[in-house]
Amino acid sequence: MSNDILSMLQEKEPVFSKGQRAIARYITEAYDKAAFMTASRLGKTVGVSESTVVRFAVELGFDGYPSMQKAMQEMILNRLTSVQRIEVANDRIGNQDVVSLVLQSDMDKLRQTNETVDRGDFQKAVNAILNARRIYVLGVRSAAALAGFLGYYLHLMFEDVHAITTSGTGQVLEQLISAGSSDVVIAFSYPRYSTSTVAGAQYCHERGATVIGLTDTRLSPLGQNSDYVLATKSDMVSLVDSLVAPLSMVNALVVALASRREAELAKTFNSLERIWEQYQVYEKQDD
Repeated sequence: MSNDILSMLQEKEPVFSKGQRAIARYITEAYDKAAFMTASRLGKTVGVSESTVVRFAVELGFDGYPSMQKAMQEMILNRLTSVQRIEVANDRIGNQDVVSLVLQSDMDKLRQTNETVDRGDFQKAVNAILNARRIYVLGVRSAAALAGFLGYYLHLMFEDVHAITTSGTGQVLEQLISAGSSDVVIAFSYPRYSTSTVAGAQYCHERGATVIGLTDTRLSPLGQNSDYVLATKSDMVSLVDSLVAPLSMVNALVVALASRREAELAKTFNSLERIWEQYQVYEKQDD
């Protein structure tokens, strides 16, 4: 919930009708739930019609209820505690099929990411990684899975790769102490944004390293400390974070890098195949 909306609610409160005042009061007191309600459901909750809710959004300066709802959602995600996430998720799910609800949400995140990610920043990020002296991959807490996955493949392509997944700010900065202008830092951070990741990105940015941020928006704490931002949607409101779109973007980075290092990778994997065969790393399939 943005301070602007709160200010508007306070400023316009004297001229609100009885129904609008009820909507404003509910949003102010329970914005974590209101932001994820349809206009119809919000109206039923406060005892007004759906059309009253829509007119209320227009009264606040939005072009409709969806715009107001989106603004509220984007601004509150970083404020929700784990308990609030569970409460909101349970409220939204109701009697719906959980599998369909989650899969559809993930598909929506992929579609939104495909429509909005900056292809220019993506290509510049690929070039920066290819030309880097050292590569740091930074992701903590749930984002550690993303950092570990990307780090695994980068280790196969480059010689000097450091995956950092420890959560403490001091530990993160200790591992980034040598980062400089010839290095690249690929960092992951989504709501609720990790303090240690943001601090690490800021430190490296100030030291002249190229920071590639995989986050939900350029305006996020990580986005503001990144040279290139690969904006990917991860705003599933539940106990878990949706990593589908971020992981898909990681896949795109790996594919793009692999296509540029095809000859080197062929040699690496020829050697690896011999090692895997000798030490029976993989189960053999019957002919």
